[in-house]
Amino acid sequence: MTHINPYDLGLDRNAANFVALTPLSFLARAAHVFPQRTALIYGGRRQSWATTYERCRRLASALAQRGVGPGDTVACMLPNVPAMYEAHFGVPMTGAVLNTLNTRLDAQAIAFMLQHGEAKVLLTDREYAGVVAQALSALGPHRPLVIEVDDDTAPPGARLGEIGYEDFLAAGDPAFDWQPPSDEWNAIALNYTSGTTGNPKGVVTHHRGAYLNAASNALAWNLPEGAVYLWTLPMFHCNGWCFPWTTALMACTSVCLRRVDPAAIYGLIREHRITHLCGAPIVYSLLIAAPAALREGIAHPVKGLVAGAAPPAAVIEGCEAAGIAITHVYGLTEVYGPSAVCAQKPEWAQLPPVERARMNGRQGVPYPLQEAVTVLDPATLQPVPADGETVGEIFFRGNAVMKGYLKNPRATEEAFAGGWFHTGDLGVLHPDGYVKITDRSKDVIISGGENISSIEVEDALHHHPAVLTAAVVAMPDAKWGEVPCAFVELKPGMAVDEAALLDFCRPLLARFKMPKRIVFGELPKTSTGKTQKFVLRERVHSARAIE
Repeated sequence: MTHINPYDLGLDRNAANFVALTPLSFLARAAHVFPQRTALIYGGRRQSWATTYERCRRLASALAQRGVGPGDTVACMLPNVPAMYEAHFGVPMTGAVLNTLNTRLDAQAIAFMLQHGEAKVLLTDREYAGVVAQALSALGPHRPLVIEVDDDTAPPGARLGEIGYEDFLAAGDPAFDWQPPSDEWNAIALNYTSGTTGNPKGVVTHHRGAYLNAASNALAWNLPEGAVYLWTLPMFHCNGWCFPWTTALMACTSVCLRRVDPAAIYGLIREHRITHLCGAPIVYSLLIAAPAALREGIAHPVKGLVAGAAPPAAVIEGCEAAGIAITHVYGLTEVYGPSAVCAQKPEWAQLPPVERARMNGRQGVPYPLQEAVTVLDPATLQPVPADGETVGEIFFRGNAVMKGYLKNPRATEEAFAGGWFHTGDLGVLHPDGYVKITDRSKDVIISGGENISSIEVEDALHHHPAVLTAAVVAMPDAKWGEVPCAFVELKPGMAVDEAALLDFCRPLLARFKMPKRIVFGELPKTSTGKTQKFVLRERVHSARAIE
């Protein structure tokens, strides 16, 4: 006789007891509970949660009127301005997917993303008019609707939009009846990540993961309700590490910042009593290096999250001295940004500064709502000993892991082989269960928090007629953490100097991907002719080449 589980009888999901998880609900709640609290500050602009909710619904309504809905993509080429924040809610309210574009990329990369993601609409800013115009021209007749986001503080640039953002919103309904996704597994965002070969891969994330990781941000950081958050982290980067949604969850005040500038940052911290900010190590390095006079009058505590390349101990120590309490997080685009945290233990406070910085510099443990981050043998997927010495690959598993790569089933299958997400980062597991990165297995250089494919840089160098072969590795840099260093072997009888080779590469690479140093000479190779990159890394690191 088949046993019937009594807990399954008449206890089905229904509209009363099950609602698909979506971070859009955070905005609705903030507007309901704190309608007059300031949600956004930008220059002299102050915008309440009620107004922000209305504007996001207007955006959703206006997009829907243009035929935007489930399965469509809306791209944004914007700095950290209110429209970029609003897009994180208004776009998915239609069921469409938000694609935030890296504003540091070149026209070729932007064109690929717009085409591959099939963007139906593009929100852009005149600062990027040159790059965007080139990208649009490469698309031919298959161009998205271009909406111009006007900003009086933007540098000069051509107007590309068919309609202005404010005029576009004016046609929308502030009471637009948006609905949660039909399935919390539905896509909410598309983010392109640089790989080591070929074109960037489109990471697809879902409403459930965005909801959970946004909440994890608050839990891991003990983010209080009503905190004042400064946008020193690009919102294009992993959707601002999910913080547009986190700040709505906690009804924080977001202070928008068009570009990172220490004087402006300290001024805003003082004026608005900023309590929290995020960024790559470069952001904190700039703040530490700024004249002490800029910090005068700031007596309240400031908390910072740092990710990207592992922060040097000097950065963590310098932040302490500057009055910024640092928490180290780790993750990738594929896990919604930060998905592990170096959870600080009370006893660490008693350690000497250098030792405390070493403990805080580790990648840590899973985020509160992420299932696992650990180090496994990449061949067997068995755990490595927790001895702080045995190197393996870092893996993630849980609800805050991407759906997969857009239109790339092979890469998706490889990334999830064995039931774990393969990060490609090598690391060790310490006796206390904390993960620490030791190297990058795929030669990705992390410069200022942005990934640079060494193969992409090598490809540009190889296009020069005098170059026989080239290899690019990460070189330590005091400002950016890591920068590309190129080793170039010339063809017999050919000549080119560093300046000329850099000039040749400039049209082919985004500025931040340009080699910061070129070393000429024969490259070390294996018996089969493969370049021995580990030898080149040793050369760079042994010299501690910092420029």
